[in-house]
Amino acid sequence: MNTNSTIRSILMLIVFLLCFQVKPVAQVTVYQYRQVPDDKIEDFIFRETTYWSKVAEKALEKGNLSFWGIFQKVGGYDLPNSSNFLFINTFRNIDSSGEIWDPSAIFPGVPMDQMETYSISKVTSEFFLHDENWAQSVKANPEKDFKYVLMNYQTSSYPDSFAGLEKKYWQPFIKKAMDNNQTSQVGWGDAVVLVPSGDNIKFTNVSYDLFTTLQDALLPRWDAALQFPNSGLTALNKIELNRRGRVIYRVVKVVAK
Repeated sequence: MNTNSTIRSILMLIVFLLCFQVKPVAQVTVYQYRQVPDDKIEDFIFRETTYWSKVAEKALEKGNLSFWGIFQKVGGYDLPNSSNFLFINTFRNIDSSGEIWDPSAIFPGVPMDQMETYSISKVTSEFFLHDENWAQSVKANPEKDFKYVLMNYQTSSYPDSFAGLEKKYWQPFIKKAMDNNQTSQVGWGDAVVLVPSGDNIKFTNVSYDLFTTLQDALLPRWDAALQFPNSGLTALNKIELNRRGRVIYRVVKVVAK
């Protein structure tokens, strides 16, 4: 075999190995919306924070789960027919997600009917998303400072491009503003909806703003000297199809690294 043939064979082998190298499984986040009757809310929160948060902690330790959170809606519209709780779970491998929720090893003496929450709530919708970008104040203590979340539901003709523009323009802006104490916001992130999608689905993207108080979530503070990324915001507005939906949630409990 001549030198050229040897080099060509080596290059082909390298390409083959690169194509079949093991790649990490992309994480999937699930948003599950629940409606809980007023007279069941206290019991619902007790069960989720007492039992299921511990199950989530064990799954986090094993690496099957990277985030678990329960959030309670503040205010709302058409309350009798709307969800009032939101679960957010991020899975390492969505196909193995069902294996996580077995509390028997952690609470062997507790009957399931004293722990489960489906009988005292109703799932109103469930979405699968991919988290894209994240930024938080350099001084933020998540357990202490992340108390309220303003969810922004956005609809775009190009969801991935929308997230890309937010990463390019909004993420560095909000990160700098938070670090310099030029806003009352302490965290920000965004995600793209994977499914469901279609004409009857009211959002394709989600961004979330975190605050320490309800006052800050309702009336965010901005330094008058801030220079907003107007060119980037204009680009985002061009591919945003309608007015954003906005909902505030109280952070009830989060399990995360």
